[in-house]
Amino acid sequence: MNSQPEIIAHRGGLWPGTSENTLTAFTAAWDAGIVWMETDVHASADGVLFAAHDADLRRIADCPHLIRDLPADELDAIDLVDGGRLPRLGDLVDALPGAKWNIDVKAPESIAAMVRFVRLGGIEDSLRLASFSDATLRRLRASLPGVATSAGTGETARFLLGALPGFPTRGLLELSPDLDAFQVPMRWKGVPIVTGDFVDRAHRLGLEVHVWTINEAADMRTLAGLGVDAIVTDDVPLAQRTLG
Repeated sequence: MNSQPEIIAHRGGLWPGTSENTLTAFTAAWDAGIVWMETDVHASADGVLFAAHDADLRRIADCPHLIRDLPADELDAIDLVDGGRLPRLGDLVDALPGAKWNIDVKAPESIAAMVRFVRLGGIEDSLRLASFSDATLRRLRASLPGVATSAGTGETARFLLGALPGFPTRGLLELSPDLDAFQVPMRWKGVPIVTGDFVDRAHRLGLEVHVWTINEAADMRTLAGLGVDAIVTDDVPLAQRTLG
């Protein structure tokens, strides 16, 4: 486990004059020394993966369409509100060959495209796949054995039961061989999730703890003190100053 938390650039990080989830943002993070990049993906109508958090383009492009309803060539031409264009995942990976990618597969219809992308790209050792959905993760693990994955919401809930008397360290979590990390918020609806017990039990199972999305120096220091393995942040420079 890391002595200091790894910094993961959330959607590439927020940089002045730069849109989230763009090649410019990820390049800025890479130039700052960040290796792990976090992004989300949605597949176009013709099965091309694009780096985008939302299923639709309203917030980032003032456009009413869903990504899944437009072909890739039309998506390529859309200007984002804060500048830049929506990037194809393949273009990001090609542009930053040394980077590692934490990819959240947001929608079930993107699973097949994600599996095809990994198989054709040969990037199994450079990524971790994530999803809130346990069902999505089961399909990804079945199709891409050996590719690292984080825990889904249900898996995390079952692991949390391990803090209660009478439960084993893993709670009711079934340990997939491809599960390598919990990726969780610091707290949920005011209830602490990341505690010393949570981190210690995860480490005893050989699993890492990554915490999102942390943009306050005090929280970064608290989490480092608990021994978490990675912090997902929009503010890469702050994290670097705080964590050293």
